[in-house]
Amino acid sequence: MDTRKVVFIGAGNMSRSIIGGLVQSGYPASAITATNPSQPKLDALQAQFGIRIGNDNRLACQQADVIVLAVKPQLMASVCSDLATLDLSQKLIITIAAGIPASRYQDFFAQPIQLVRTMPNTPSMLGLGLTGLYADAHVEQADRQFAGSLMAAVGEIVWFEHERGINQVIACAGSSPAYFFLFMEAMEQAAAKLGVADADARLMIQQAAVGAAQMVKANPELSLAQLRAQVTSKGGTTFEAVNTLEQHNLRDSVDAAMQAAVNRAEQMADQF
Repeated sequence: MDTRKVVFIGAGNMSRSIIGGLVQSGYPASAITATNPSQPKLDALQAQFGIRIGNDNRLACQQADVIVLAVKPQLMASVCSDLATLDLSQKLIITIAAGIPASRYQDFFAQPIQLVRTMPNTPSMLGLGLTGLYADAHVEQADRQFAGSLMAAVGEIVWFEHERGINQVIACAGSSPAYFFLFMEAMEQAAAKLGVADADARLMIQQAAVGAAQMVKANPELSLAQLRAQVTSKGGTTFEAVNTLEQHNLRDSVDAAMQAAVNRAEQMADQF
């Protein structure tokens, strides 16, 4: 990845994750700036990674080659309006906000911009993230490559040819860590009813989750159904447990949840 001056507008967890991944991969900290209204968050980033910090979004963007918009969707219009009078024609703009379509950013800035939409997820904090990316046909190949390399610093990446893919990645990866946390939480509560000590339940459940994920990754030639079948002997304990989940319409619940995530992302496109 070529070295460009990158500014992160917003100093939340996702900015910290991406900045950490970049620095750990060898990207020069001196080429990274973060801005934020809250000084403590900036101070923490500077102390941990040695990056530059500031409170002036306009000045930081003027000095940058790449602008990463890392603020909440409801704040995006206000942040962009403050930058709208700057000449951004030679800069790459990357957004990590959910729900806001690329066309809306063109309205925010009222000028042609090189924009890449991304949707990372929270495991990016551990370098185990999945980020979906979309750019329209006007974005130059070099900018696409840089955006991909930036997000690859915190995990795997998937490019989408059509923008609707970003909403799909929200359902499949952006929101999905919470699905697994909920399932593990339910298992923890069930274990408590069985009389398992809290610490033991946490250890067993988290290790099973880590092990299952690693088995999926280590066996790409096997489908998820095949992996499940390998540990589901007919008439055994696992068979009874899985059969009970099927009887309680687990698949329908998952389908409805993922569709709800997509629906909400589409609603946000109109809301913000």
